[in-house]
Amino acid sequence: MTIKPLLRRALLLAALSTAAFGAHADTLDKIRADKKIRVSIDLAVPPSGMTDASMKPTGSDYDVAVLLAKDLGVALEVVPTVGATRIPNLQTGKADVIISTLAWTPERAKVIDYSVPYAPQISLVGGIKSIDVKSMADLAGKSVAVNRSTTQDTDLTQNAKGATVVRYDDDAGVITAVVTGQADLVGTSNALFQTMKEKAPNRQLEQKFVLRVNDLGIGVRKDDPQLLAWVNTWVKANHANGKLNEIFKKYHGAEIPTDVVEKWVK
Repeated sequence: MTIKPLLRRALLLAALSTAAFGAHADTLDKIRADKKIRVSIDLAVPPSGMTDASMKPTGSDYDVAVLLAKDLGVALEVVPTVGATRIPNLQTGKADVIISTLAWTPERAKVIDYSVPYAPQISLVGGIKSIDVKSMADLAGKSVAVNRSTTQDTDLTQNAKGATVVRYDDDAGVITAVVTGQADLVGTSNALFQTMKEKAPNRQLEQKFVLRVNDLGIGVRKDDPQLLAWVNTWVKANHANGKLNEIFKKYHGAEIPTDVVEKWVK
């Protein structure tokens, strides 16, 4: 099935969902009434979230949030976060949605809802060239740095038997540890690992193995059916018109594969 029929079907389903829940005043109604959407974004995860030379927010997640707010016809308020506080920000009402490299996991899906994925993320283990690591089993007896409460933390904690998982409170801490030599192995995203390699070419960092390819979704509270329906339709429409691909390519240097997009919006 092509993108256009999929999009038409998505719009119809969203309309039906909105009608079904019309009597329920949820976050979407409040966002429109307040003319503002509060989006939780980690601004220390380049190139997804970061600040420029003028300390203004930028990055692919930020641009996605800007586009979403524009299409909703409301102002954007960034709620700064780190990996561990993304979901609490949503659950406590500090944020309306999460757009912050939020990979789908069964555990997270129990407490929040995810939109259709808006981008992919490669999760990997990397480190200095002199350490021979090709699999989880090779991590036994070694220390691996991670950002606390990320999918890398979960994957390594559950599967790297005999390894010591060293947790930092944000990605900036992980980057500093690797760049300065405090950590020789790291579990992180491909984008962040490229940043580490650029910052410390003398460390001879290399990818060891891929942990997983994550689907990144927009996080929504469980009791927000109207908002989730609107966001899903919006994501599918912006895959179809190429705007999400443009953002991804601008910051990550590659296009979202067409077959991946079609899988997400079928």
